[in-house]
Amino acid sequence: MLFRRVARIARARGLVVVRAGKQAGFGEDGVHGRGPGQGLRTAPAHDRREAVAAMRRGADVLFVSPVFATRSHPGAEALGARKARRIAQGLPVIAIALGGMDSRRFRTLAGFDGWAAIDAWRSLGSGAK
Repeated sequence: MLFRRVARIARARGLVVVRAGKQAGFGEDGVHGRGPGQGLRTAPAHDRREAVAAMRRGADVLFVSPVFATRSHPGAEALGARKARRIAQGLPVIAIALGGMDSRRFRTLAGFDGWAAIDAWRSLGSGAK
């Protein structure tokens, strides 16, 4: 199964894996959204209202997105660094920047505990770090 292969590679690289969807128990560290599962509870945060609501529902981690334009959501309006930072500012949860992210862009951001990506993940297989 693809998810198990991805999880194995991610673990070898010291990465955290969360799973979205209704099924759980495939080696994930947590679950994204309101699905069943153990471990970390993550939630999307596209604006401050959504971030506060997710925190009140018990989210441990917020994926603030899209910080920058992204190929996975063409046409979605990017928040930009300043607006993205304000979404999670002062909330007692981990804030992860998502959307058009890579290690170079993350180094220019302040106010985030980490970053996540789809395209950057794909580039890891080509030798990029």
